[in-house]
Amino acid sequence: MSASDAEQLALDGLAPRRRRRREPARRTPASDLPIARVVLDVQATHLGRTFDYLVDERQSEAARPGVPVRVRFGGQRVNGVVWERAERSDTPSSSLRYIERVVSPEVLVPAAMREDIGLIADAYGGTRANILRMAVPPRVARIEQEQRLVASFPRRRGGPARPGGDARTAAEPGADRPGDAAAASGDARRQADARRDQARRRELRERFDRLPACYGNLHLLDDALHGSGFKAFVVDPLPGAGEWCALAAWMATTRLSAGGSAVFVLPGSREIGDLADAMRLAGLRIFEPSGSANGGYEGDVAILTAAMPAAERYRAYLAVVAGQVRCVIGTRAAMYAPVAGPALFAIVDDAAYQNADGMMPYANARGVLRLRAKAHDGVFVAMANARSPISQWETGGNHTVQTPVGGFSTPIRPLPAVAKERTPWVRWLNREELARLADPSIGARVPHTAVSILTKALEGGPVLLSIPQDGVGEALSCAACHRQARCPRCSGPLRRTGDDAPRCLWCGKAAVGWSCPGCGGERMRVVRVGAAGTARELQGLFRNVPVVLSSPSQPRGVVEDVACAPMIVIATPGAEPRVRGEGPGGSEYRAVAMLDAWTSLYAPGVDARVDALTAWMRVVAMCAPRSRGGQALLIGETDPLIAQSLMLWDGTVLAARELQERAEVGLPPALAAACVWGRRDAVGGLLRRIGALGGDWAEVSTAAGTVPAVLGPVPIAQPRTVDARELEVTRDRVKAVVRVPQSRRAELAVRLRAEVARHVAAREPGELRFQLDPKDLI
Repeated sequence: MSASDAEQLALDGLAPRRRRRREPARRTPASDLPIARVVLDVQATHLGRTFDYLVDERQSEAARPGVPVRVRFGGQRVNGVVWERAERSDTPSSSLRYIERVVSPEVLVPAAMREDIGLIADAYGGTRANILRMAVPPRVARIEQEQRLVASFPRRRGGPARPGGDARTAAEPGADRPGDAAAASGDARRQADARRDQARRRELRERFDRLPACYGNLHLLDDALHGSGFKAFVVDPLPGAGEWCALAAWMATTRLSAGGSAVFVLPGSREIGDLADAMRLAGLRIFEPSGSANGGYEGDVAILTAAMPAAERYRAYLAVVAGQVRCVIGTRAAMYAPVAGPALFAIVDDAAYQNADGMMPYANARGVLRLRAKAHDGVFVAMANARSPISQWETGGNHTVQTPVGGFSTPIRPLPAVAKERTPWVRWLNREELARLADPSIGARVPHTAVSILTKALEGGPVLLSIPQDGVGEALSCAACHRQARCPRCSGPLRRTGDDAPRCLWCGKAAVGWSCPGCGGERMRVVRVGAAGTARELQGLFRNVPVVLSSPSQPRGVVEDVACAPMIVIATPGAEPRVRGEGPGGSEYRAVAMLDAWTSLYAPGVDARVDALTAWMRVVAMCAPRSRGGQALLIGETDPLIAQSLMLWDGTVLAARELQERAEVGLPPALAAACVWGRRDAVGGLLRRIGALGGDWAEVSTAAGTVPAVLGPVPIAQPRTVDARELEVTRDRVKAVVRVPQSRRAELAVRLRAEVARHVAAREPGELRFQLDPKDLI
């Protein structure tokens, strides 16, 4: 008896059970299109392609293009999406494996969306898997079962809910019972809400009727929304509480009435609430529970944000895929909404930092929306109070450069007479103006002139004071004229690093022998900016007046709205409460003031001036017009171009100068740019291989002459750890900026992706990443 035949003895009934080996299930390739090309959920750049798998005959009907599947890859089970079906494969038949299972019968990525994902990945140097993880929300199986259950019931008669209806106006059981004080109170509140909604609905309808008389070239946008073919527009809305919402609601209703779809990307959740309310008043229903016996959701407008609960987000996504909802609003995640056909793709505040994805390939919402509109003969609209440099570049009369994410756009601006009537009286209270007025409190944070104006405004309602973001920053300025210290080579901000000479945050050059271009001074001083104790200071100036503080860093947080009553409202940018009231002036501040305007002089970002104007114009837009006595005060020193743009309500003044200055120094959008960061040797090797160092892209032409294409590299600060020890993976990290002509932007994306893929596939040490069209260069 051999050792292999030996058997462990055991008592009766205690012997181990013998497992029978299961015969592998017999599988037969599908008779029609047996090959499935699958995009795997693998984020490595060098694996950014489709992989071929066999489709079993029993799975052939379910394994349609766009459905999620699970397959074997590299010894592991990996999720993926069937991209297409094919008749044959270039992979040897001995290496082909079958799809293990179809995860869901739902087509989560329709054909049009699959095409868009490929275009977006190419435009930003990523892979389709990179885009899929952002575009398709996590699956929730019970939502699919719920959808199928609702679809099996016949739709209730009587049609959808009344346009513009609201759940708050529906009568509740028992509300009419006499003697029920709580029910009576609730009924009165509902009636008041209904009256307020009716008044706001009439006001919105009147705004719709007045739009053609308020904007130049608006008929071109109206024709595009009703017609076909790709068109792009840059819209500068009028000031006023809810004006941009009314304009966006008009665009949405116009496009939907023409049989198309609409997508709106907004900077934050508060803007989503404002636009959703405007669309509800315009007669569109928000996607929400229908209230019918069979359950289900109904509506015309779906909300898509990454912060939504998983089930709610997946439900809204499925409704858009199925065509049940044709209008989508949301934050950055909505740019991937799977709408079909030639849709309207609009973005509000296109210069906002929230528009860039936080993961590879760091796609920008503005570029994605324009790309999708062009791919499907839709309409692209960029709408903002303060025009961004990229929008100004696109509206140039001699604009001929076309990129995957940029091109010519038609400008639509309010008529000057209408803009003047709708804008409050904007006054710039700098030292020169206060001296002309003989104000004895020159240099005070809130001078006497401002105190008297705000005190007078408080007699009629609330007053808003905007302060800089909480926290403390540090910058360098000229000791003589207080102008921000900037690099003489690339105009980047300077920052002190230890005891050495200050260095540029963009190109890394030391500012040796620096002199101020304004006054010729050679000394710098450190400027520390911040906001603390504002509420206590203003309580001393405005005694016996209620003070409301709205800021994310304060104990109460962001205040959503305030009553239309005398009070001082102090808010940081983006946290300004809405005024809740009735009548034409019930939703406006009687006066607004921007404190500490001098902080705008020392912000280090390349978009610092545009961001400051955006924040201030948002505040001024909430003020009553001059016809109702509204006043806006800009208190402190700032760039005259920002003040001029604000007082004239004309963002093109600053945008045109920004574009001119960036063309002289070779900054976007005059040139296309990409930030590259990682370990120093990896970054240097990539720059050499793509030709940015010593190759065909070593130099670029600017309005001031030929300059090196690369800015930097500059070191990246070591991240803080628990014990402050240096980590191997974060040692010697640097960042560099590569610049090329806009006509070669697509080639830049291809070269960067190819080199990063080679770096990862070769398993070379060190981090290496890149981002095209960065918001900032620091």
